[in-house]
Amino acid sequence: MSYTTSVNSDVFQQWIADRLDMQKVKEKLAAMGYDEETASLHLREFKKLKYGKRQFIGFVCLAAGAFIGFLSCLLTLINPIPGLYNWTLYGLTSVAVLVIFLGLYYLME
Repeated sequence: MSYTTSVNSDVFQQWIADRLDMQKVKEKLAAMGYDEETASLHLREFKKLKYGKRQFIGFVCLAAGAFIGFLSCLLTLINPIPGLYNWTLYGLTSVAVLVIFLGLYYLME
């Protein structure tokens, strides 16, 4: 027979605010009296909450970089101001690649 346990996100938010690492969270869960299976469930939910903000920032950076890259491509092809051709071709493309890599850093770390 399996028992469902409720995950208290208020406690998790406090732990995130205290910047506890995973080892300290495991110790706190053990001190609360949770068994190994329940503690791993709580630890998994804590990781989701902890890394959720970074993941959101990563996706926003990826979207912004993709938009800047598309805008760079479009402006290079249309060439509305010939004097800014090199700026749009090399400058905006470089900025787009940097923003995309920043987004990938937030996602992968």
